[in-house]
Amino acid sequence: MKKKTIAVLIPCFNESKTIEKVIKDYKKALPEADIYVYDNNSTDGTDKIAKKAGAIIRYEYRQGKGNVIRTMFREIDADCYLITDGDDTYPAKNAKEMCDLVLSGKADMVVGDRLSSTYFKENKRLFHGMGNVVVRLFINQIFKSRIKDIMTGYRALSYEFVKGFPVLSKGFEIETEMTIHAVDKNFKVVEVPVQYRDRPEGSQSKLNTIIDGIKVLGTIARLFEEYRPTIFFNILALLFLITGIGFFIPILIEYFQTGLVPRFPTLILSLVLIIISLLMWVSGIILEIINKKNKQLYELYLNNLEMLKKER
Repeated sequence: MKKKTIAVLIPCFNESKTIEKVIKDYKKALPEADIYVYDNNSTDGTDKIAKKAGAIIRYEYRQGKGNVIRTMFREIDADCYLITDGDDTYPAKNAKEMCDLVLSGKADMVVGDRLSSTYFKENKRLFHGMGNVVVRLFINQIFKSRIKDIMTGYRALSYEFVKGFPVLSKGFEIETEMTIHAVDKNFKVVEVPVQYRDRPEGSQSKLNTIIDGIKVLGTIARLFEEYRPTIFFNILALLFLITGIGFFIPILIEYFQTGLVPRFPTLILSLVLIIISLLMWVSGIILEIINKKNKQLYELYLNNLEMLKKER
């Protein structure tokens, strides 16, 4: 029987303070794994330190974590992929448990859940905790899921998930995109609580709370439209319909009282808004049909992927 392979994937941008320790910790936790460090234009010698520590070094010159993940998924073949950060915030002691869940077929995505353990105590960055809670609330309400940590950077993934995941994000919103894809495509998701620790002194986060937070919310809106078009466009249709009726009712009352329609521009605006609401409703129906067809094609793609995996 062919031995199953594990790839530890570490995207890095200026992590010279911590990368050596991270590599040594994962070598100890998963001695059978190949450890890949993808350097994303570091200027502090991260790649040299990582190479000396025994990692396989590769490069991604397009800036952004999403760009790095895209290249990793395309270039590396393994039975299990463990993604972690190079800032020493995720403990390696959970790595074997997470990978075993994937290799045994019990999970396609194992989520390293920070929010159920030490995240709110350890994280010192203003608004980061609140941002994680808000994103979790949005995702779980929109997609009817129960994921506790949407934006964690610590995950174990199956071959089928990695090779079938279309990476569209360029930055830190990639974690949100992965979670939504897993939920929508009915992949097996398991959460493992992990003891998150804040960055050590001298190590700085690359996440901008406001800018990257806006990007994440934009990603949620885009994926809501793509994955749940009926609900998305029905909400828009309802808003346009209510606004149109709101403009139309005073004109109708005025007509019954005087027999005149003195505000034709307002009448035209209300009718246009009502027509737009009908178009939104129809658009949602059409896109939902397309979405269901895409899901059928995706399932067939996964079947072909499984056959290719067996031939490897």
